[in-house]
Amino acid sequence: MPAILYFGDGAAVGTAERYDAVTEKTFFIKTYGCQMNVYDSERMSDTLTPLGYRPTDRFEDADLVILNTCHIREKASEKVFSELGRIRRAKIERQTAGGEMLVAVAGCVAQAEGEEIIARAPAVDMVFGPQSYHRLPELIERVRAGERPSAAGPVAKARRVVDTDFPLDDKFDHLVPPTPAATRSRGVTAFLTVQEGCDKFCAFCVVPYTRGSESSRPVAGILAEAERLVAAGVREITLLGQNVNAYHGLDETGSPVDLAGLIDRLSAIGRLARIRYTTSHPRDMEPSLVAAHGANPKLMPYLHLPVQSGSDRVLAAMNRRHTAAEYLDLVRRIRAARPDLALSGDLIVGFPGETDEDFEATLALVREVGYAACYSFKYSPRPGTPAAERSDQVPEAVKDERLQRLQAILDDEQRAFARRMIGQTIPVLFDKPGRRDGQIVGRTPFLQAVNVMAPSHLLGEMADVVIEDVGNFSLFGRLVEPVAPDRPSA
Repeated sequence: MPAILYFGDGAAVGTAERYDAVTEKTFFIKTYGCQMNVYDSERMSDTLTPLGYRPTDRFEDADLVILNTCHIREKASEKVFSELGRIRRAKIERQTAGGEMLVAVAGCVAQAEGEEIIARAPAVDMVFGPQSYHRLPELIERVRAGERPSAAGPVAKARRVVDTDFPLDDKFDHLVPPTPAATRSRGVTAFLTVQEGCDKFCAFCVVPYTRGSESSRPVAGILAEAERLVAAGVREITLLGQNVNAYHGLDETGSPVDLAGLIDRLSAIGRLARIRYTTSHPRDMEPSLVAAHGANPKLMPYLHLPVQSGSDRVLAAMNRRHTAAEYLDLVRRIRAARPDLALSGDLIVGFPGETDEDFEATLALVREVGYAACYSFKYSPRPGTPAAERSDQVPEAVKDERLQRLQAILDDEQRAFARRMIGQTIPVLFDKPGRRDGQIVGRTPFLQAVNVMAPSHLLGEMADVVIEDVGNFSLFGRLVEPVAPDRPSA
């Protein structure tokens, strides 16, 4: 299932009479995939607000519908076309009732398959890639400039826009800052993109083709955005990048700053309590960043470090540029700097040519690492990538069996890590209400969800919690000491 990010208050606009009464326009964004897409969708929302748009949580009620797509998962494009079929029916109904609906496809599927989307999906007005969303106001105007009166409805399309170039200008220089109210509505944790693109060209991955080559934002822009977030109530920031630890942005003197240096500068923001980053590549884990895990108390002891396979032969075929031994040595060095570090990763089973011996090497690596969490997937071909062209594809039944064996081990490791929390006193940052009355939910430094019976005024604050029990997907605990509303946070 895609990660879905709905913006809006759910106010419906459903009849021709109401269209006449509504002066504002509405928009709906559905976000698939990674955290960076969530960040991009929020930036699109910020761009639309000054244009007079307000959010709605039903695409049927929207004047503008945006699907922000991801190309990582299997059959990603087909899921988008299926969704567009539903949207097309709603668009026809809306136009028949006297309203309008512009439809846009954004993100990585748009970047990779823009012309096919235009050819197959007549409801789509705009297609734009992840490097072009700052031009959304211009794209809307270009579509509207082609509208003309029609007997079939108030307007008929005369122009459909595709923008999948990699522009020379930096999109971050053109983004509209979110209002403080918009930031507060998104909670006390936030994503902040600092790096985009990838130069690694792993044989299974489309990112270099959809996001472009590696580029890093200047330090000043990142610090300014972080300070706005913190001023609006954000306590935890996760730095994002396709290869985030390849970050080398320029400071005010024009000197390059690595990710450890950026984290150090962000740590000077007083009310910012926690810093995380994702996703990392083992080849870019510089000694300064390893040291930062032991030296910087605001950098959380949780690291997502994908390995993809435990077989050197498969890693070479994947073009990962590291061996299993190098990965394990890196893990040892990071844990030497931060002994309580929780490690997560990504693993692919059934890569073309993977043998039983290769898969057993992956299981051996998993047992040696001891992951606190891990994402595991069956290999699926991505058009245009080298691995998709290989003739030695692994049968689906073999991939299924291997994935089940791998996930059984990973589930055991995750449960064991969670059980080790029982009896420990852990600082928890509370970020949302719980499912039960009087319950709130927060996150440990290790990114685990914790349910606690506590007053709602603790939302946005940190407090010590004793972990008492472990559920299927979260922990349960109690406050060590009740915190009064006016007590300074940790």
